[in-house]
Parts: sequence; structure tokens; C-alpha cells
Amino acid sequence: MNSPAAAESRRRVSARVGGIAESATLAVDSKAKALKAAGRPVIGFGAGEPDFPTPDYIVEAAIEACRNPKYHRYTPAGGLPELKAAIAEKTRRDSGYEVSAAQVLVTNGGKQAIYEAFATILDPGDEVLLPAPYWTTYPESIRLAGGVPVEIMTDESTGYLASVEQLEAALTPRTKVLLFVSPSNPTGAVYPPEQVKAIGEWAAERGLWVITDEIYEHLVYGDARFASMPVLVPELADRCIVVNGVAKTYAMTGWRVGWLIGPQDVVKAATNLQSHATSNVANVSQAAALAAVSGDLSAVERMKEAFDRRRRTIVRMLNEIPGVTCPEPQGAFYAYPSVKGVLGKEIRGRRPQTSAELAELILEEVEVAVVPGEAFGTQGYLRLSYALSDADLTEGVQRIHKLLAEAR
Repeated sequence: MNSPAAAESRRRVSARVGGIAESATLAVDSKAKALKAAGRPVIGFGAGEPDFPTPDYIVEAAIEACRNPKYHRYTPAGGLPELKAAIAEKTRRDSGYEVSAAQVLVTNGGKQAIYEAFATILDPGDEVLLPAPYWTTYPESIRLAGGVPVEIMTDESTGYLASVEQLEAALTPRTKVLLFVSPSNPTGAVYPPEQVKAIGEWAAERGLWVITDEIYEHLVYGDARFASMPVLVPELADRCIVVNGVAKTYAMTGWRVGWLIGPQDVVKAATNLQSHATSNVANVSQAAALAAVSGDLSAVERMKEAFDRRRRTIVRMLNEIPGVTCPEPQGAFYAYPSVKGVLGKEIRGRRPQTSAELAELILEEVEVAVVPGEAFGTQGYLRLSYALSDADLTEGVQRIHKLLAEAR
């Protein structure tokens, strides 16, 4: 493998980009859609997006923007001024966090906001505390920005919540950032306000930065309450970056509008980066986002009713499967059951040893697509999105139950 041809092959893609793992969630969703297109009766639990259309008033705003010549040209790289002002007002309204428009950068979805946040504050070798299970994009963004993800393992015994003691034990002289997510993708875990406050105070005392992803802020159920860390811990605000977007709240995943909120110097630097990477977010999408964040929350309330019903259904059905344990998620639209009790057992002539092997078996044998826990940093789990119809949800879990009941 030391031939000139092999060396040339290695040089064709940089080590930095060549080391990026494919998004497992998008890969599973793509495979499920391809099988469906081929006429297979596949039920997909992989996609992390609401199964509702974008509300009509938002679509109408986009149509009007298409007709307006001012949106046919470049606009400021950091976002339309009126949208940045509306995001600042929406943030005050929804979480109680008082920020100015100058603290807002509008990005091409939440993923760009996350990457730019890390790229702006990390230097090579800086460590980021990353509670696991984590969304697949977080560690890749950290590494792309030159940072080192330090995983903090949690499991179903604590409801997938990390403690201050765990964070303290992982602290080193190289630690610079804590990534904090509540409600969580992939687990649906929601940190109680008192725990959010305790973690924020710990981060402030240690002089750490906190990047907090609030994309699921409105999707909480039962007695759970969303709490924004810089609101509960004001002394952290100068070292805190909040990431958010319209994707989940307004069923706008395909419109690609997110944002980050932070100290003005950090936002200015991130805006400079974006000015060279992508320039402005598509103006039609920004106009749609303006209508979304300026409007009320009636659309998300209707979605929440359906998600809450599906949440209770999927948890009940999963816990009826022998060898499967599923804590009740309190937010987002994901269930994250442990399947450790099934692994190693014989199912239709095979003995899956990992959740990845089990997910493959489930897709091949009963045509149900789920995402294995390896994608989120923890082996022995599956992620199932319940953002699909009640009928498909019930049918899909019934197929899984029937298959896993054969385990011996």
C-alpha cells in the first residue's frame, strides 16, 4: 500500500475532510426512502423532522418574497436586519433571554450555526465536553474546527442526564467548551431547571464557554419545562452561544434557516467566516423565517398534541417488547430504547452483537428503518423518531415486536 498510486489516492482528500463520518440519520432516511421508491413497504423511524407541512402563512410570505425584486440580490451576510431583530424579540418572548439584533447571526440551518460557533471559539487541541448520547453532527463539527470531543457517557438509569460530578471528572487544562442540549436529540431528555442552573453555574465558575442547542425548546411534554441556561445563569452570558432555528418548531427543516446568538465580538467573527463560506442565507427562506418567528405558536401547539400522543404510544409499545427498555422522553420527538437485552440472541438464524447489526437485521427482515446507537456514541440502543403517522408508528413497532419476540 506504499505505492505511488496509493499515496496519490490518500492525497486526493484531505485528512480533515476524509475523517468526517457520514450523517447516520440522513443515511438511514435516504435508504428507507430509496426502498420505498422501489415499491418496498418500508416504515422509516429515522428522520429527525416533523411530518407536518409548513404553515400556510409562512409559505405565503415566501411567495410574496419571490415576487419582490429586493430579495433577488445579495443581502447582508449575517442576515436580514428585520429578521435579526425579530429573532431577538422572539428569544425574549419565548425564553426570557434579552439580546440585541447585533448578537444574532442568521445561518443556513442549525448545522451551520453549530459549526461556526465551534470554528469561532476553538483553537487546535481545545477540548469540548460532549454528553453522550449526542446528535451525530456535534463531534464532527468539533473535529472540523480543530477541537477534541470528550464524551461524557450517560444511560437510561439517569434518564440520559449528565451530572456536574461527571463533568468535573472530565475537566482538564485543555477544556474550553461544554456543549449542552435540552431537550435532547437523540434521547428526548429534558434537564430540570435546577439542574440546568447547577451546570451553568459550574461552567461559569470554571471559566468555560457553553454552546447550548435550543432547537427543540417548544417540544416538551407533561411536567417537563424548557429552561435557557443564560437566563438562569446571567453571569454566563458573555461566554455562552445559543443555537436555534425554525426547523422543528415550524416544520421548516427544508427551508434551512437557523441562527446563533452570542457576545457581539464572537458574532462579528462568525459573520466574517460566513461572509466567505456562504454569504447570506437564501432571502426567500429568510422572509419565510421572519413570518414564522413573528407569528404565534399555534402551529407548534397542534404538532405537540400529535407528538405527545405518539410519544406515549411508542414508549408503551417498546416497553412491551422482551429485552427492550425505553425511558419516557420528555421532549423533542425521539425515543431511545435500550436493546441490550436482545443482543447476542438468535433471531432468524443470526445473532446481532451490536445495535448496528440489530438495526440492519430489522430493516432486512421486517422493513423498518431505525438508527443504531453507535451513530450517537452509545452502543446497545436504537433511536426511533415518532414524527410519523400514528398508523405507521403502530405498524412499525408491531413489526419490530414480532421479530424480536423470536429472540432465543
